[in-house]
Amino acid sequence: MKREELTHYLDGLLEAARFKDYCPNGLQVEGRADVRRIVAGVSASQSLVDAAIASNADAILVHHGWFWRGEDGRVTGIRKARLQALLRHDINLIGYHLPLDSHAEFGNNAQLAKRLGWVAEGRFGEQDICWVGRLATPAKLSSLARNIGATLQRVPQVIGNADQLVSRVAWCSGGAQGYFEQAIVLGVDAYLSGEISEQTVHLARESGVAYIAAGHHATERYGVQALAAHLAEHFDIECEFVDIDNPV
Repeated sequence: MKREELTHYLDGLLEAARFKDYCPNGLQVEGRADVRRIVAGVSASQSLVDAAIASNADAILVHHGWFWRGEDGRVTGIRKARLQALLRHDINLIGYHLPLDSHAEFGNNAQLAKRLGWVAEGRFGEQDICWVGRLATPAKLSSLARNIGATLQRVPQVIGNADQLVSRVAWCSGGAQGYFEQAIVLGVDAYLSGEISEQTVHLARESGVAYIAAGHHATERYGVQALAAHLAEHFDIECEFVDIDNPV
């Protein structure tokens, strides 16, 4: 598949143009023109670049790419090493941030709900990035936390009464603790995100709404996996997901 065909398809599928984001979405580093093999991962770290090189990949597809707003734009040190490796091996880097959080089928939040058995009922937050819904069957917070840990293979940090019954939930993958107050206003019993901040603990205790920090990396593994599987199914492209361990 030609690089331009692939990126044009992904840009349209994920509606990349409609998002105001913190980084460029789509093709970030241009490599070879023909794409036959893709290595997918959460973040474009040196480890993922090395895995793509070892796998003879033509492109890397990620959720967390490069060139973030506000960061030092000089190509030195770690940035030079990453970019130099990519260019030397003529590998494309393709990344989708908010579009891959939001998408109704392949997004991180949609895939989280699918794996946890949650029923989505609506959206909220900036650019409708957060989701709200309910559990298929109400459960105690302690039981819910165990299920999340088993599903995501990471023990979540939980603030709340272990015996509290949870029915309505809100969630947003990654570093979305800033949307917790909006979730509280919606009247949910619990809110799940990847990270937690110091002030989040006080909001949970004072509101009575449980907060579940399930890991930034852990909550954002599934969108890019689903997207890569979709590409492999519909096009003549080999796709491999490489999970670079990250405890955060």
